[in-house]
Amino acid sequence: MTIAVAVRQRSQAVPLLAGAGFVVFWSSGFIGARWGTTYSSAVDLLAWRFLLAGTIAAVILAIRRPSISRQDLITHGAMAFLTQFVYLGLIFTGIDHGIPAGVTALIGSLQPILIATVAGPLLGERVTALQWTGLLVGLGGVGLVVADDLGHGSPLLFLLPFGGLLGLAAGTVLERKRKPRAHLLDALSLQSLVSGVLFLGFAQATRQMTVPHDLGFYGAAVWLVVLSTTGGWGLYLVNLRLSGATRVSSLLYLVPPTTMLLAYLMFHETIGPLAAAGIVVCAVAVGLIRRPDHRAVRT
Repeated sequence: MTIAVAVRQRSQAVPLLAGAGFVVFWSSGFIGARWGTTYSSAVDLLAWRFLLAGTIAAVILAIRRPSISRQDLITHGAMAFLTQFVYLGLIFTGIDHGIPAGVTALIGSLQPILIATVAGPLLGERVTALQWTGLLVGLGGVGLVVADDLGHGSPLLFLLPFGGLLGLAAGTVLERKRKPRAHLLDALSLQSLVSGVLFLGFAQATRQMTVPHDLGFYGAAVWLVVLSTTGGWGLYLVNLRLSGATRVSSLLYLVPPTTMLLAYLMFHETIGPLAAAGIVVCAVAVGLIRRPDHRAVRT
């Protein structure tokens, strides 16, 4: 009995740790975007980020020499385009053009609603009434977190993060639909390599690739490679396989408040009472969404 309890506790701890790590590392991307775009353009920053990530990925793939099926190659190539080139490109460009990070995170947090809407028909993931309640509660919590920022920026600029949101959601659904079998390290490396080709090609074609002289720029690029690409996207793939699209997307509700906490520590940004209340609401929402479905276990 003791061994069974220990195994069950361990099985519960792994998704919890993977989810917590994902929230922190994913939030670091918004911090890195703000940091790096103070020195150069979003396209330039992303080109350097994936030049580094793609080089490391090429070395890993050359050493491992994985056997990856043609279907998995196509799937990971498409995911790189949707979840890296489209999502990151539009998100970073929005931040570069003055959209507050909190508002960008708010728009990104609409993904759980979007995923839940299509999860049933496309993925066969049943969304319970409790989870729908959590999705709506979380959306309200995120609204509290960034309520003070909603009046900033041109309305047309908000099409950028909305487009990025659609790219991330499409890539998430594609992964769950195709269920690629490649090892996670190989999947992350392959997607980083493809993304490097895409971003470098786009930066060169639009003449936005530069050689900045500020060390802070390269510090931001390394930050994004280590924390956001390796940690954030790597754990996104892990959580997709552990929890499914609806539950992993629900973790995005915790990204805006976590981003605000990181911004407070790094840039001394203040956190108001509405934001503090929103952080609590988001935590409750994620708890509701990720609550195990005991009815499914008994059947």
